[in-house]
Amino acid sequence: MIESGSHRPGVFARDFGLPDHTALRYEQPAPALRELLPSYAVLDSEEGFAHTDESWMLPSWAMIWIILAEAPISVSVGNRRYSKLSTAILYGVTSRAMPVISNGGVTIAIDISPLGWARFFRESAETLRDRITPLEEVLPAELVEELVHRLYYSDRALEVKGILDDIFTRALPPEHRDEPLIADIMKIVTAKGTTDLRAAATQIGIQPLKLRRLSQRYFGFPPKILLMRARFLRVFLEMMISPDHAHEAVLTSVYFDRSHFLRDAKRFLGMTPRQFMDMNVEYLTAALRARRLVLGVPTPSLDVPPLAADILETR
Repeated sequence: MIESGSHRPGVFARDFGLPDHTALRYEQPAPALRELLPSYAVLDSEEGFAHTDESWMLPSWAMIWIILAEAPISVSVGNRRYSKLSTAILYGVTSRAMPVISNGGVTIAIDISPLGWARFFRESAETLRDRITPLEEVLPAELVEELVHRLYYSDRALEVKGILDDIFTRALPPEHRDEPLIADIMKIVTAKGTTDLRAAATQIGIQPLKLRRLSQRYFGFPPKILLMRARFLRVFLEMMISPDHAHEAVLTSVYFDRSHFLRDAKRFLGMTPRQFMDMNVEYLTAALRARRLVLGVPTPSLDVPPLAADILETR
């Protein structure tokens, strides 16, 4: 298997809490890419162990997935089932937890923020939400070919960050005209206290209708759905990562009552939190913990770009 860990100083694989026979790396992209592609991950597991039969992914922003595993991998996204995924795919922005069936091997994930979507993709994020698309259908064929070729012939571990930084820095398109507004919207949909979308739209100087249109174009969903998703994940991820009942304070600060939280769980997990955590999620929990150690936040959908924070703090 690959060498677990990160190039980030002071981060150690022993703190990830990985299950036996698995490996994981999380990396922070180069500064020019960080707000666009917030994180890279390399995931690996040995073949033939029960924990590799089915794992789970939580709803998040879009993601490029390069599959270097030899055995086929299949994923269900809502009612859609994708069997024998191709080597290079794009997950659109997702709103439901997704079961992944595999039998070991390396996969490489490149997270894409709404700012990254504006730079790299012409299609509306709404069109591709909650679905998987072959990567060559949405990115230039030569870029996809270089990604797959260089990653396939790399050590699939320590070399991955440098390869991805190099490819995407050279392929980086010019700044998109909507990026300041996209950054503002990211701040709105990830902020803990946002409840009044009309007031939030006024704060960033746009009409509510434009807020909704931009949200669907670059974020995949209306802002109300994104607020609900962020609110739920903020509590649920704490439940998964933190021991005992440390999450209770987070829950009560975000939700009026537990029944409200359970309704959101049904929407985003398809089941109760306890049912989800009773399944095979040990590797997922380790990945959430690892990302928080490397990047400060366990999932990219709760990241706030510095650009957004700076814009709103000056108003």
